[in-house]
Order: sequence, then structure tokens, then C-alpha cells
Amino acid sequence: MRFFNKTSISLAVLLMTGLISFAGCKDNKGGEVPDPTVDPPMADTTDVNMWLTTGDKTVLFKKQQVRLLFKDTTNIYPDIKVDDAQAYQTIDGFGYCLTGGSATLINSLSADVQDALLKELFLTDSTHIGVSYLRVSIGASDLSAAPFTYNDLAAGETDASMAKFSIDMEKKDLLPVLKKIVALAPNIKILGSPWSAPSWMKTNNASKGGSLKPEYYAAYALYFVKYIQAMKAEGITIDAITPQNEPLHGGNNPSMVMQANEQADFVKNHLGPAFKAAGLTTKIIVYDHNADKPEYPAAILKDADAYPYVDGAAFHLYGGSITALTQLHDAYPEKNIYFTEQWVGGPGNFGNDLKWHVSTLIIGATRNWSRNVLEWNLAADPNYGPHTEGGCTTCLGALTIGSGVIRNVAYYIIGHASKFVRPGSVRIASNITSQLDNVAFKTPDGKKVLIVVNSGTTPQTFNIQYKGKVVTSTLTNGAVATYIW
Repeated sequence: MRFFNKTSISLAVLLMTGLISFAGCKDNKGGEVPDPTVDPPMADTTDVNMWLTTGDKTVLFKKQQVRLLFKDTTNIYPDIKVDDAQAYQTIDGFGYCLTGGSATLINSLSADVQDALLKELFLTDSTHIGVSYLRVSIGASDLSAAPFTYNDLAAGETDASMAKFSIDMEKKDLLPVLKKIVALAPNIKILGSPWSAPSWMKTNNASKGGSLKPEYYAAYALYFVKYIQAMKAEGITIDAITPQNEPLHGGNNPSMVMQANEQADFVKNHLGPAFKAAGLTTKIIVYDHNADKPEYPAAILKDADAYPYVDGAAFHLYGGSITALTQLHDAYPEKNIYFTEQWVGGPGNFGNDLKWHVSTLIIGATRNWSRNVLEWNLAADPNYGPHTEGGCTTCLGALTIGSGVIRNVAYYIIGHASKFVRPGSVRIASNITSQLDNVAFKTPDGKKVLIVVNSGTTPQTFNIQYKGKVVTSTLTNGAVATYIW
């Protein structure tokens, strides 16, 4: 028999008379307010788990202790209908570009801090975010301390046989960090992209700008082969490469211009045959630039001799519309689509950046057939370094690494997808309603994942409808939630 004291009796009276009520109350974070007279709900008392980030940063990628139960009842709220009978592309992963500068900063951390951080980034248990895809630069990017390639020579020298090729520059920071990552996430996919060929191969003999001389196409193809083999010898599998980062942008340092007809020539007559001769299965992904020029990858895929060597095309979104990805998919549906870079400009606006990147990329890119979504640099210091002279001076990392580690908006943008939408997941159908941008997936173990952002200016209550039943939730304006069932 349970005995009551005066306080509990008074509380019971108030509840019965309706002077205070907890049933159906909503907190300002979008979930039901728990009844303080009962224990918080356990995981097995809810049909749907919910992880939340709010634009005002009061909640940062936190699992919500709310009961979200599927019910047969109907209500007045709009429905997001999830249908796993309609399936689209398979997902390869979500992540970042592990720039040379990012690797340097991570490798500078004390052993225990570095270990904890890498587990947080690449494992999936606890609150770890499970990054599943990385892009690395082949040689330096503009977020390395200085330009370099793997075959830099004195003025006037050449090395078409790649006798002097070496990735020793990466043995200080990038390779040690990558090896630790691969130990934590053995199946992580890694994409390699060059910002420039060695200067001696280029029309201007400089790290910035210029084009690849046709007489060095074969040498440059061998450069890629040597790179993939050298990384493999270090225990790092390169899943895919792009022939050139941002081939229409020659103003970065380093950079190199490669027109569509040049890239088609390079792929069909040199790179593809070199990979085949070396027995490499590394994917060749073309373009790797903005969505405003889908005709660039289309021109390569239209080339019957280049086509067999090409896995697909990669995009950034510093220009154009994300719907251009679907335009290319519809023209070449058997080829894959990738989204490989988008920066956050520092110091940034957390709420606006969260809403735009989740809505446009995590949701928009995948709804337009992308197999992955990568934010730009994983880490920068408090002054947005390191970077080359002429490189990006305001690229905000997902992490700021200085006296400590600060998690910035890109950490949460990726975390909302990477932790739950594991490689091998398949995008499934869902409708967009009432400024509730969303995308749905079915994971390899049969779970359904729905990512929703309230793109409106007011809080919104809505239903998730699945197999004829609904669960009701509320999101404040600008909030992002991942629902898993």
C-alpha cells in the first residue's frame, strides 16, 4: 500500500481539479513537457526517437526525452508522409574535407584529447556523430599551410616517369590522423581531389592557375596511380578521386583550370586506361564544381569513350541551384551524383547557417540524388588558419581548435545525418509540406530516419505519417530534428 504525505495529496487535488495540467503541454523546444509526477520515459516507451538542434543553440544535437507514439487518430496538423515502398539512391555517407590544416590541428592535440575527439567524430555509440565520408586533397589545398604537390622539382626539371613521386609530406600530420580514423571506422569512404598538378606540368609553371600541358597528360595519370598505390601502402584506401577540384576556378592558391573537353580527353585517353592497366578500382568522379554548370559533366558523359570510365559527377553550391543535380541524374540515370564541398563563412550565423545547410544540402542534395554530403573543412584555428597565401581567410571549420575544441555549426549539420543515416541506407519517399523541409531514409537494419527542418518563421506542429499511423511533434522556427523508428 502506498502512503501519501500532505504535499502529494495537495498535488493530486490540484491535478484532479484541473488547476494544473501536464497532459499535452509543449515545451519551447518542440516536445511534450514530461509530467514531473512520473519518471522520465525510457527509450522503450517511445515509438520514435528524436534528436534536436535549435537555431538559438539552447539545444545542440541532444536526444529528447519525449514520448512519440504512433496512433490511429487523425488531427488538424499537416502530414509528412513517409513511404518506404518508394526507394531512390543508396547513401555512401556524410562528412567533411579533412584538409591538411585540419590534420595539422588535430594532430597537435594531446593524445588523450585527440583520441576522445576522433572517437566523438567517427564512432556511432553514445553521442558520437559517426562521420562516414571524408575528402582529402591530393597535395595541398588552399587550407594547407603552403602549396605543395607530390612531385615538386627544381626549375627546369621534369619527371614524366614519376621517379621522384613521394607522399612523405603527409607523414607528419595527415597520415597519422587518417590511420587513427581508419582504425575507428574501417569502412569509411575517402575521396581524393587535387587542387593542382605539379607546377612543371602546367602552362604557367605556378601553383596558382594555369592549365595542364597536353604532353603531361600521361604523366599526370601516372601521378594519380602512384598516389592511390602509395596511400594503399600506408593502409589508406582511396575510394574515389576527382581529376580536379573546381576546374573552372583558377584564382585560388593552389588551383588549375581544366575545361570540360580537356577533362574528357584526360579521362578517356589517360586516367581511365592508366587505372585499368594498374588494376585499380578507384572511382573516377568528374567535375567537382558548382551546380551552375551542369553542362560540364554532361559534356564528359556525352563522350562515348570517356563514359565507361566515369562513375559520376560531383558538385559544390557556390553558384547555381541544387536541382541541377537532378537535371544531370535524369540525363544519365545510371551515373552517380555526389556533393563534395560547401563552406561556412566565418564568423557565421548559427541559426541561419543551420537552417540553410540542412535544408539545401542534407535535405536538398539527397532529394536531388546525391549519395553523400560533405561540408568543407573539418577544423581551423581561431584565426581561420592555416591557409596558403591567397587561400581562404574566413573558412569556419566544423571545429575550432585553439586552447580547446569548439564545435561549430557544420558539426551539427553533418551530425544530424551521419549518426543515423549509415552507409548503405536508401533514400525513401516523403512529401514536403508547410515549410517543413525533410528527407527520409531506410537504413541497412530496417530503421526509418526522417530529417526535418522548420524553415518557417513560427513554431510548427506536424504529423509523421507511416503505414497509416501518425506521430505528432512540434519544432520551433529554424530547428532541426532527426526522427528514428
